[in-house]
Amino acid sequence: MPKESPRDTIATVERNDRVASTPQEQGKTREYGFLRLRISPPQTILPGQFAMLKKHGIYEPLLRRAMAYYRVEQQGDSTSVEFIYQILGRGTGVLATARVGESVRPLSADQLKRTPLHALHLEHGARMAPFAGYDMPIQYATGVMAEHLHTREKCGLFDVSHMGQAILEGPNAAARLETLVPGDILSLGVGRTRYTQFLNAEGGIVDDLMVTRLPGDPERFFIVCNAARKDVDFALLREKLPELALDVFEDRALIAVQGPKAVEVVEGLIPGAQSLVFMQGGDFEWRDSPVFVTRSGYTGEDGYEISLPASQAEVFAERLLSHPDCLPIGLGARDSLRLEAGLCLYGHDIDETTDPIEANLNWSISKRRRAEGGFPGAARIQKALGEGPARLRVGLSFEGRQPAREGAEIATPDGRVIGKITSGGFGPSLGAPCAMGYISREFSGVGTEVAALVRGKALPARVAKTPFVPNRYFKG
Repeated sequence: MPKESPRDTIATVERNDRVASTPQEQGKTREYGFLRLRISPPQTILPGQFAMLKKHGIYEPLLRRAMAYYRVEQQGDSTSVEFIYQILGRGTGVLATARVGESVRPLSADQLKRTPLHALHLEHGARMAPFAGYDMPIQYATGVMAEHLHTREKCGLFDVSHMGQAILEGPNAAARLETLVPGDILSLGVGRTRYTQFLNAEGGIVDDLMVTRLPGDPERFFIVCNAARKDVDFALLREKLPELALDVFEDRALIAVQGPKAVEVVEGLIPGAQSLVFMQGGDFEWRDSPVFVTRSGYTGEDGYEISLPASQAEVFAERLLSHPDCLPIGLGARDSLRLEAGLCLYGHDIDETTDPIEANLNWSISKRRRAEGGFPGAARIQKALGEGPARLRVGLSFEGRQPAREGAEIATPDGRVIGKITSGGFGPSLGAPCAMGYISREFSGVGTEVAALVRGKALPARVAKTPFVPNRYFKG
C-alpha cells in the first residue's frame, strides 16, 4: 500500500458517461457509469485502492460513496484515474450528474482524522464515512429513523469533536470580535452564549458560530465553529485580530447530549448542569478534569454540549451511554433532526453567497448592530433590512411522501422557477417530507402553493413555518 493517496483535493471530471445497463426483474434496469478524473498535483495511487467520492459542493455526509480505482495513469504534472460504478441511489445518482469540467472530491480513508471517540463508534457498530476530513459515524445498527425518533423521545449522544473549539481573549476582545461578526458581543452576559456569523466584505456568510463569554474574565470568549470551516475561521481571527490571543483546542473532545432525557443523563455525571438554561454555559468538573458545558445543541431539543479533555472523552461517553435512555446517534439523524428544527447547515443553506437577512437570520442581529454597522458587508445587510431581500430562506411542506432533496428547483404551480431547495428529506417526527430553500420574496408567504421539480415531476408543496416540529429548549 503506497504511503501517498488522494487527499481531499478537487479532481476535474474528464468523462462521466452511463456506459451500460442490464435488465432486471419487473422491467427494471441496472445502470453503470464510467468516470475519469484528473488529479493535480500527481498522486501515488494503485488500481484496486478505494476512495470515497462525492460531487464538489455537496456537503451532505451521506453522499460520499466508496469506489475502487479501475485504472490509474501518471501524466506529467497530474494523475488520470478511472472508475466504473453502479448507479444505485442518491449518492451515485448525484455523482452521475457531474459534468465534464466540474469537480469531484476523492478522499482516501487513510487520510482521515479521528476523534477521541473513534474506537467507541466502532465498538458500537457504527457505519463510518468521511465528513469534513474526519472518519465519522453516519449511523448505527438501528438506523437513521430509529436514532432520530429516540433522540426526540429520550436522549441521544452525538460526537461533535470534529468541530472547531477555541478561546479568544485579550484587551477589548468583545469590541474587536464585533468587527468580524454582526452579532452583539458587547452586551453578551457572562456565561451566556450567542449565535452569530463571520461575514466577508460583501456580507456573505463565511461561517456560523457560537460565542460564549467565559466566567472569570469579561474579555475571554469560547468559540465553537463548523468542522469544514474551522481552519478558515481561525486563520481569519489570527489575521484580523492579531493583538488577541487565540488558543485553538487540539486535545479536547466535544460531546452533545440531546433530548428530553438529556438533563437526567448529564446530571448523573455533572451535578449542577441542570441549573443552566438555554444558551448558557458554565465551568464544571468530572473526575478532577475541567469540563465546560453549554445548554445548547443542533436538534431543536433540550440538551447540552460538553467540552472536555480528549483523554477523558471515551470513559465519559461510556458512562453517559450506560444510562438506559441514552444511545449513540450518527450524523445522518443529526441532519434530519436539524432539518425538522429549521436550522441551517453550512454549505447547504448558507455559504459565502448568502447573507444573514435572506437566510432569515435577522433575529441574530441586534437593533444596535443593525443601526451602527461596523462589521463586514454592513451596507448590504442594512440595505436588505430596509428594502427587503430579493429572496428568502423558507420552509416547505409536501402533500405526498416523496421527498425533494438539495438542488431541486422550486416552481410556481404553473411551472415558473422561483427558487431552489438547499436541504430536504423525510422528517421522521413529522411522518412526512420537509425541506428548506431560497425562494423569490414575493412567493415567500406561509401557505403559498409551490412545487418542487424532481426528475421531471412536480411535487405539490406549500411554504411553511419553521421549525417543522416545536423546539423544546429550556429557557427557565
